[in-house]
Amino acid sequence: MSDPKEEALRATRTLNLQPEAVIDAVFTASEFCDPRDLVQVKYEMVRRVRVDKVPAARAAREFGFSRQVYYDAAAALDAGGPAALVPGKPGPKGPRKLTDAVMEYVETRLAAEPSLRSKDLADAVAEKYGLSVHPRSIERALARREAARTQELPKSRS
Repeated sequence: MSDPKEEALRATRTLNLQPEAVIDAVFTASEFCDPRDLVQVKYEMVRRVRVDKVPAARAAREFGFSRQVYYDAAAALDAGGPAALVPGKPGPKGPRKLTDAVMEYVETRLAAEPSLRSKDLADAVAEKYGLSVHPRSIERALARREAARTQELPKSRS
């Protein structure tokens, strides 16, 4: 039988994958504290240093983290509160190949020669920038840029 809390933690990317590494006596003695809850573990680690005056290196070790993780958690907590302790989504955070500069080049080429197909544009990007880009990626990037421009336009009064 699966544990609903563990499933919820996993779904929100807040499951501590090494709960057995949490050996802090105060934390493990509490019925409220759950070593599987990554946000709670990091919050309590920072609290132990700031409130209970435990050295950062010791707190990090007893909560199963490196000192760098402690300092990152403390900074995140200061910047955004407990919600900032939730790990970000994995994967790329933006375009790696089709940057603004590349897309401006693509749009310039397309404006100069509207009959160009996405395959032609992909070839032009490969030639100029040395990037292998799928034609469909160019089509999607052009559509995103067009949608962004459409949303930026002020609505006219009728």
